[in-house]
Amino acid sequence: MSVDEIPAGQQRAALNWDEYSRVAFIAQQAVSKMQTATLVKIVACTNSGGLSPVGFVDVIPLVNQIDGQGNPERHVTVYNLPYLRIQGGSNAIIIDPEVGDIGVAVFASRDISKVKKTKDQANPGSYRQYSFSDGMYLGGMLNGTPTQYVQFSSAGVKVLSPVAVILEAPDIQLTGTDVSVTATNFSVASTTFTHNSTNIGANHQHSGVQTGTSNTGPPV
Repeated sequence: MSVDEIPAGQQRAALNWDEYSRVAFIAQQAVSKMQTATLVKIVACTNSGGLSPVGFVDVIPLVNQIDGQGNPERHVTVYNLPYLRIQGGSNAIIIDPEVGDIGVAVFASRDISKVKKTKDQANPGSYRQYSFSDGMYLGGMLNGTPTQYVQFSSAGVKVLSPVAVILEAPDIQLTGTDVSVTATNFSVASTTFTHNSTNIGANHQHSGVQTGTSNTGPPV
């Protein structure tokens, strides 16, 4: 075996100088196996923006491992992490992660596999602790400028979509002191259309006409 083929660990000669150094190294090795939180990149997601239960993502941790000689080692894919959705009961904001997203993943102190399967209280699935296998994806960080968004600022609330904005409900109400609509085409499909404005339709006066029993002509 050549020198280049000898595995490089994390122990160095100085760690064997005294009993404290040896014990400290053993403790450090144990702690290094505990996963807490790190940045990851999404490589797969079970959902793609549709109406569905919360899904799972596959991720790659972005901070490389380093051995005692300073050699980097990339992480492999970590599979089946449940991801966070803002949801209360049957009310939710659906924004599924997409491939290429960067975000933070945290790792549970015990095996969560049985809870993931049953979605109920359960014993740990094994004796593992702080493992990559028990990760949870909490959401995006370090990502680029969005092209579709809801923006909150001192100027108000802005909803922008390059495709469409769809509102569906049995009752939709718009209330405001000044409501304006700017559109190239404007259409209303309704069996009943009512208004209470004094500035719409025939509720205004025209000069140069005489009263009588006849109807006016069609709009021009």
